[in-house]
Amino acid sequence: MTFTPGHRLGPYEILAPLGAGGMGEVYRARDTRLGRDVALKVLLEIFARDAERMARFQREAQLLASLNHPNIAILHGLEESESTRALVMEMVEGPTLAQRIADGPIPLDEALPIARQLADALEYAHDCAVIHRDLKPANIKVTPQGNVKVLDFGLAKALDDEPGQSGLPNSPTLSLAATRVGVILGTAAYMSPEQAKGKPADRRSDIWAFGVVLFEMLAGRPVYSSETVPETLASVMKEEPPWEALPAGLPAPIGKLLRRCLDKDSRHRLQAIGEARILLEDPLAASPEPAPRPAAASPQSARRLAALAGALVLAVAALAALAFVHFREAAPAERAVRFSVAAPAKTSVYTFAVSPDGRYLALALEAEGKRQLWLRPLDALEAQPLPGTDDAIIPFWSPDSRHIAFFAQGKLRKIAAAGGPAQTLCDAAAGRAGTWNRDGVILFNPSLTDALQRVSAAGGVPSPASRLEGGLYQRSPAFLPDGRHFFYTTFRAGEQSGIHWASLDSQAGRRVLADRSTTVYVPPAPGERLGHLLFPRETTLMAQPFDPKTMQPDGELFPVAEQVSFYAGLPGIAAVSASDNGVLVFQTGRSSRESQLVWYDRAGKALGQVGPPDRFIEFALSPDERTVAESRSGASSNFDIWLREPSRGVDTRFTHHPSVNQSPVWSPDGRRLAFFSSRSGQLNLYVKETSGSGQDELLLRSPELKIPSDWSPDGRFLLYLSRSAKTGGDLMLLPVDGDRKPVVFLQTEFNETQGQFSSDGRWIAYASDESGRNEIYVRPFPASSGKRKISAGGGQHPRWRRDGKELFYLAPDRKLMAVAVKVAAAGPPAVFEAAAPQALFDTRVPFIPPGFVRHNYAVAADGKRFLISTTGGEGPDAPLTVWLNWLAALKK
Repeated sequence: MTFTPGHRLGPYEILAPLGAGGMGEVYRARDTRLGRDVALKVLLEIFARDAERMARFQREAQLLASLNHPNIAILHGLEESESTRALVMEMVEGPTLAQRIADGPIPLDEALPIARQLADALEYAHDCAVIHRDLKPANIKVTPQGNVKVLDFGLAKALDDEPGQSGLPNSPTLSLAATRVGVILGTAAYMSPEQAKGKPADRRSDIWAFGVVLFEMLAGRPVYSSETVPETLASVMKEEPPWEALPAGLPAPIGKLLRRCLDKDSRHRLQAIGEARILLEDPLAASPEPAPRPAAASPQSARRLAALAGALVLAVAALAALAFVHFREAAPAERAVRFSVAAPAKTSVYTFAVSPDGRYLALALEAEGKRQLWLRPLDALEAQPLPGTDDAIIPFWSPDSRHIAFFAQGKLRKIAAAGGPAQTLCDAAAGRAGTWNRDGVILFNPSLTDALQRVSAAGGVPSPASRLEGGLYQRSPAFLPDGRHFFYTTFRAGEQSGIHWASLDSQAGRRVLADRSTTVYVPPAPGERLGHLLFPRETTLMAQPFDPKTMQPDGELFPVAEQVSFYAGLPGIAAVSASDNGVLVFQTGRSSRESQLVWYDRAGKALGQVGPPDRFIEFALSPDERTVAESRSGASSNFDIWLREPSRGVDTRFTHHPSVNQSPVWSPDGRRLAFFSSRSGQLNLYVKETSGSGQDELLLRSPELKIPSDWSPDGRFLLYLSRSAKTGGDLMLLPVDGDRKPVVFLQTEFNETQGQFSSDGRWIAYASDESGRNEIYVRPFPASSGKRKISAGGGQHPRWRRDGKELFYLAPDRKLMAVAVKVAAAGPPAVFEAAAPQALFDTRVPFIPPGFVRHNYAVAADGKRFLISTTGGEGPDAPLTVWLNWLAALKK
């Protein structure tokens, strides 16, 4: 669409056209809100439906927004109006450098300051890991005050070592798809030889273009110019620049600089634009280049001698420049860059991990109840799903950044980052984290209560890698660079909780910090002695300098980021990841620790909040609906059970042991609460009077994981989940009185979890993955033979209406489903009838991994109201923050 003066695009009023490029038109416009003129670069309407060009347009906005330099045009924003998109950029007055050159060669005393500012801008961009790839006089403006502004980073790309991108030229600016192998980008006359061949561009391609621009300023003519684009590209690849076109008396260092910039072999080319900037800082000190002496030998010998002399001169110049930079100048300081990465539309981030080389993000994303891994290169705009990774959580990388390990469906698996089939490595019933060393050893948490296990990256039978020593569980393993030592965090009662290190050669751990939280280890940077431990303290991400030789903290602890989030459904696991080379990724603005109880009607209308938000991960509503028992996290990552009485505005702490106390279940009369606690080093079952009188009474002690899920209406049995390595999740019954000997209700080769008694005690609803995903089933009680499938398309967390006429559950997309049920006259055999499931509303409860027992909603007795735990409300997730060179920034 072509705009005429007076047209409005949002708050911007078009004043006049400024020009057009390969993918858009540029207009002078008036910002009516701030009263300033801006440049609007509007994407041509013909490209509006071209996904690749749209991606390039979006990339231009993201890259420009990350750059802040006086010689780079500022990006004010991105304006969208209906089908029109435009970059809102700084309005730079003055002619382009191409217009200046059209009037003839630029005098040396004017050209060199322009070149110095241009080199300064490129040096800054390169330090920010951004290359231009389309540098040319038409993309450079010189203001009336002599200030240089580099325009149009539309072809810029974060530094990449991968094979090059592809396509065909479309002169003058080649602007076809930037993501296919072999595409040539840029303008033919300013391309480096490697770009002309379709190879990848790096900072040395910008250095070539810088040399071409400097040559053109001094000579008043292009270095290469033919009638057709193919002929021009052929000249770039094969012909020497016309050195004779340069002005006589050119200072020798400037001539040598041009030759270094325009070397066709990128390995012999100037390697850092900062060298050019240093030379141009004092151009008046440069001496004239001596005129060539008359040849005294034969033409052939002269050519050989000249070539040899030229090579020697260049070699000496290169060595001199290298020596000057290396021995006389300090290395340029690394610049930190921060930018945001949002999840793809209609998805939410569950967990993520940045690759060790800092180039990729592995994202466990959820969309419409389906969760799988996606791969997002940090230099790209879009993430792509990895087929074969359904139900993936908590990814972690191989040390060479070529493979991703993850947990899914009770297994530890891996997949190549390039794609392909996923490989199962071993069982991991409820894996929480992992780490991978260069010798092909993986350490991981197989479940909540196990010690760390080790397994080959090729797969096999895992073996213990550490000792629990009476602790509850260990998580967050992280290898040190030597591949033998590793960090982990242990949670237990007493003073031994905290961040520990151990070795593959010894299972005994040694504590280094008392903090009980997930830990990320960042190895020392090149030339540095200390690495860093990253861990959250409350919601502040902290860094502890650490000496990997002495295996001791060394230096003061310091904060890195505030309000760091924790993964929803995985309490205590911070949303933080770091590469080996200075890339830090974290999420803020959303924390599973902050939950709000809200009553909803059957249409999903909020009826009122229950108390203020608090740090609880699950709750249970008392039979009289007057009290809520909540599992709340404490300051030291412990969990205690609290009783909330909304009508009185009173909260009472129910458990007081410094351990993990979770999963409260009310007795039918509301007088007792059953729960599990880690206080003895195992997850054992306890019961306590809700009045607060008496002591916590041990119900069942045994080594396997045990989580209570419901209490029978007659008060005789506690229904709980028992998890074993052999049979997975099983439903067990514990007589509350008498000998308290557990009885199997349902035990198969599949995982059965989340059992719930019907109000008459004749049926048990539960979730099972026997079909390959969790579905809701109902079986008679006490006889467990025969079953009836209730859900359609997946389901978890069944709940009964008090009168037994309706059964509710959560669909994979976390919509609340209702199923009308009918029980025939008393048997035997009893007959259970269920209607088709009906969707009520979207609960927005946090995601809970399949098979977990976690109470995040409750049903009122009449089935007309639902108490639901919500986090963060509606809207998309907070984006991920990516911070390049984060440590360098904090050292300033």
